[in-house]
Amino acid sequence: MSMASSFVKIPRERIGVLIGPKGKVKQQIEEALRVKLDVDSATGGVTIYLGEDSEDPSGIFRAKELVLAIGRGFSPERAFRLFDEEAVLQLIDLRDIVGKSESDMKRLKGRVIGREGKTRRTIEELTETDIAVYGHTIGIIGSPENVQTAREAVMMLLKGSQHNTVYRFLHRKRREMKRKMLEIWEKPEETPP
Repeated sequence: MSMASSFVKIPRERIGVLIGPKGKVKQQIEEALRVKLDVDSATGGVTIYLGEDSEDPSGIFRAKELVLAIGRGFSPERAFRLFDEEAVLQLIDLRDIVGKSESDMKRLKGRVIGREGKTRRTIEELTETDIAVYGHTIGIIGSPENVQTAREAVMMLLKGSQHNTVYRFLHRKRREMKRKMLEIWEKPEETPP
């Protein structure tokens, strides 16, 4: 067995979510990515090994991202988007913006979530991403281009932009993306000479 491995630490209170009812979530990750997860419930440490039947170390990287996503507040169902090789996880650490001030962190998380979750839902819908606000991080899962747009919107909010300004930005980005997709579909096929 190959000894390729990786280690990630997640909050202990998220270990139960990672393991899942009767170990189902852990098992799904192990089977889908052909890895073995060694979970230490006492410390929150997770060591990821390449499965015995796998030669592909990318499974370890993808499993690490998935474990990290669940550790940072995503439900397993939302984190499972990372099974798709096109999907990425981006984390924004609020401590990089406000230091360790709990009150500033709470205020910024509130700006991103919005009243009754409206702001987060709007960003998710307009960028086709999933967003989790948990602890000191804001996590985003989706395609690289969509995650970048969602990240820009979140950063605008964190830096104090008005919600309406951010919504206008998102609508403009969405129109640009739709236009790009239409251009791709409408390109005439090259006819050989």
